[in-house]
Amino acid sequence: MENTRSEQPLFPHLPERLTGLEELAENLWWSWNPGARMLFKTLDRQAWKESGHNPDKMLRELPRELLEKAGADAEYIGRYDEVMDVFQKYMQPKACHLLAPLSPDHKHAVAYFSAEYGLHRSLPFYAGGLGFLAGDYIKECSDLGIPLVAVGFMYPDGYFRQQIRDDGWQENIVESINREAAPISRVLDKDGRQRIVKVPLTDPPIHVAVWKVAVGRVSLYLMDTDIEINDPWNRGITARLYIGDLEQRLRQEIVLGLGGAAVLKELGIDHYLLHLNEGHAAFALLERFRATVSTGKDFATACEKNIKATIFTTHTPVPAGHDVFPFQLIEKYFHSYWPGLGLDRDAFFQLGIHPEKPDAGFNMTAFALRLSGYRNAVSKRHGEVSRKMWRSLWPDVPEDRVPIDYVTNGVHVPTWIEPKIKLLLDTHLEADWLDKHDDPTVWQRLDNVPDTELWQTHHWLKVKLIDAIRERTRLRWAEGGGSTSVMLAGGAFLDPSVLTLGFARRFATYKRALLIFQDLDRLKKHVKDRWRPIQIIFAGKAHPADDPGKRLLQDLINLARDPRLGGRIAFVEDYGEQLAQYLVHGVDVWLNNPLPPFEACGTSGMKAALNGVPHLSVVDGWWGEGFNGKNGWAVDHDGNSENVDGSDAEKIYRLLEEKIIPLYYQVSEEGIPLEWVRLMKETMKSAAAGFSARRMVKQYNELPRSRADGVSKQL
Repeated sequence: MENTRSEQPLFPHLPERLTGLEELAENLWWSWNPGARMLFKTLDRQAWKESGHNPDKMLRELPRELLEKAGADAEYIGRYDEVMDVFQKYMQPKACHLLAPLSPDHKHAVAYFSAEYGLHRSLPFYAGGLGFLAGDYIKECSDLGIPLVAVGFMYPDGYFRQQIRDDGWQENIVESINREAAPISRVLDKDGRQRIVKVPLTDPPIHVAVWKVAVGRVSLYLMDTDIEINDPWNRGITARLYIGDLEQRLRQEIVLGLGGAAVLKELGIDHYLLHLNEGHAAFALLERFRATVSTGKDFATACEKNIKATIFTTHTPVPAGHDVFPFQLIEKYFHSYWPGLGLDRDAFFQLGIHPEKPDAGFNMTAFALRLSGYRNAVSKRHGEVSRKMWRSLWPDVPEDRVPIDYVTNGVHVPTWIEPKIKLLLDTHLEADWLDKHDDPTVWQRLDNVPDTELWQTHHWLKVKLIDAIRERTRLRWAEGGGSTSVMLAGGAFLDPSVLTLGFARRFATYKRALLIFQDLDRLKKHVKDRWRPIQIIFAGKAHPADDPGKRLLQDLINLARDPRLGGRIAFVEDYGEQLAQYLVHGVDVWLNNPLPPFEACGTSGMKAALNGVPHLSVVDGWWGEGFNGKNGWAVDHDGNSENVDGSDAEKIYRLLEEKIIPLYYQVSEEGIPLEWVRLMKETMKSAAAGFSARRMVKQYNELPRSRADGVSKQL
């Protein structure tokens, strides 16, 4: 059984009246509850800021005198009691009817595996959209009472911090996580020692230490190979995300899949559905099959039993994004494993062969697609692309009947809605609007929100964004880092009265970050316009191994520090969850111009739309479903053009010149852009419910009953 509590309190200097802060700090529920965050913030605002909004770190550093003063403050105690009452009621077991036919006792009906989780900046176990999608998914499962357990990696070195050199080149700075000052706990055995689990059939043996993050009602178990019992080569398996070395990457995915299944077994956790978030954890499938074969059944029977209880979500339409391992590496690590499945070498290899590229190696996505009863892409458009990409797995089925459906991604509304926007909605929408936010009719009442109040709130958030960017620049300068021009290009000249576009995402070449610079003279005219200027804020990291992405970023830095662009182009370094929050809350327009069809979904635009920020995007990913003609602007991509980048850029310039800029600067006598505010309301109405994580989770949990049993079991 699971045990995470030591006999010693984590914060021994907490006064008895405030001991509940320990339990609250160790459960990430506080991260999506404004009242809970305010409870920590009001203890000491500066300490909260310096901790990176990490209550675990802050409480360890606050002096006893300050905490005792709060414990004697009647006003603070009143807020504390109110928040703790809400938290304790939330944590009570909640009846969940979504999976009742499959798991009547509601005990661990779903096991969710993902290579990364974006939960909060205090736990940097994420690289980008895949991780935040996983984080939003398990938060929403907690809110709905879905009986789910999640599995992933500890990553003591996390992802990298980004620093820009004087020449504009990205440097990757590794900072190890202080596990003692983060909302994470050791899982202990009956003797009070951290639980160590052996990964099945590894030689020499690989062991993992087990950690737990409490995400509301959901337990997220994280594995760490950096322990003394492991050989040095094995200790680094879980050091950081997406290791470049191919063999170490395979070992990482073996540990995630086979090791994750072993951890759940060791903890006595059973589950009905296995949900794989991408192919990195696909080896978890094998442990289910092996357990069935060990009872005397053959592999075909094991497939029939287990395939229908598996959901596989594929996230990338980019061929290079699918892991493929050489057959000799697969043989090296699995030659002693496949006999336990009743398979020989060729039969095992066949599970991971892409029919169009049979000599390429063992393809993890092909493997997961074959052995999952339900397969889905993450937007309608991505579903079409995926069926075309993988149709060779089902050669006798027409492309439109290939069994890959779609569940469009969504965002966790309580996490991504800005607290001041929430307060505004609390005043003008139904009292229980947040409890039923996936109901589109709830958002129709946005018309009741006074235009002036919504605009003033948005403008305040833009000022907050720009102040935060300037403060980041000041701190970087105070640390003695960076050249003057790089510092100035970081946003020192931003003006909150100017129409502000935001572009923030991974710097991969297909994202086309420089598209808006195609006609530099035309762009200069707009950024330097005396009466109706625009400014653009960029942020994002290139993958550590992606030199073309780094060169793209370097080119952008050089443009941002070019005085001919008037200081209206800014690049904010070290993009992460906190900066993402500021950006999706504070810019005026969210810019997105990937090269179709390489955007699987894209959730950053959903987060912006939730806060009233309209989308200017190429029609790809979610925007094909999201655009209704009144909630933003769509760029129709012409793939047959001789110059696709020039064609798309021309359409963006025309939208800016003919629609966006005139609309933004058309203001009433009171200085309110009334038509723009109506656009903001339409943006929220059209996106908040339909692109929420609640809609997404409910859709996923309909699959086992409605579709999975009937999906083809062809291998």
